[in-house]
Amino acid sequence: MKLSTAEENYLKAIFKISEKAKKSASTNAIAKHLSTSAASVTDMLKRLAEKELINYEKYKGVTLKTEGIKQATQLIRKHRLWEVFLVKKLRFSWDQVHEIAEQLEHIESKELIMRLDAFLDYPKFDPHGDPIPNADGKFTIRSQTPLSDMHKGQEGKLVGVKDHQTEFLKYLNSLNVKLGTIITVIDSVPYDGSMNVILDGKNEIMITAAVAQNLLIRKG
Repeated sequence: MKLSTAEENYLKAIFKISEKAKKSASTNAIAKHLSTSAASVTDMLKRLAEKELINYEKYKGVTLKTEGIKQATQLIRKHRLWEVFLVKKLRFSWDQVHEIAEQLEHIESKELIMRLDAFLDYPKFDPHGDPIPNADGKFTIRSQTPLSDMHKGQEGKLVGVKDHQTEFLKYLNSLNVKLGTIITVIDSVPYDGSMNVILDGKNEIMITAAVAQNLLIRKG
C-alpha cells in the first residue's frame, strides 16, 4: 500500500503513543506528538480509517488495525536501522541521528533495507537502546529497569534511554554516560529522588531523579 510521508508519520505516532500509554491514542495526544492542530489530526484519522489502517471513532481514541501495525513497525524498523548505520558506520553521535533517520525512514525500497540489515549484521537494538523490529515486525524483549528503581549497592549496565531529545543526550555525553556504562548505586536521597552513583567503577557523580528515571539498566 502506497502511503504519503504524513500518513506514515501518523501511523508511527499512533503506535508509539499507544505503546507507551498501553491504551488507544487520543486526538490531543497525537496532535501534541506531531506538533499540529486537533482539526488536522481529525482529518488525517478519517483518511487513515478509510484506508482500513486504523480503528477510529470520534471521542473514543484510535488504535491501529493489523495493516496499520505492519506499516508502523516497518517504519520504526527502517528508522532504527538507519540510526545504527549513521552511528556505527558514519561516526555520528547518538544525539545527531534522529532527525536524519526521520528523513531516511521514508525510503521505500525493501531490498535496500534487507541489505542494510545484513550489512549491519542484523542488530537487535538501535544506538539509544530501543529494539529494532525484524523483517516480520517482531521486537526483541529484554529485562531492563529504570535506574530510579534500583537501590543502594545495586549495579547494572546502561542498555537504553527513554528520552531521545538532543539536549538530554548531550547532557549524558557531558557526564560521559553512554550505552554500556556500568552504573553502581551508592546512595539515593528520599527527599528529591536524586542518586549518587559510580560510573564504570571510577567516577562518582550525583544525578537528578529525572535523569535516573530515563536511564534503563540491565542489572548485573
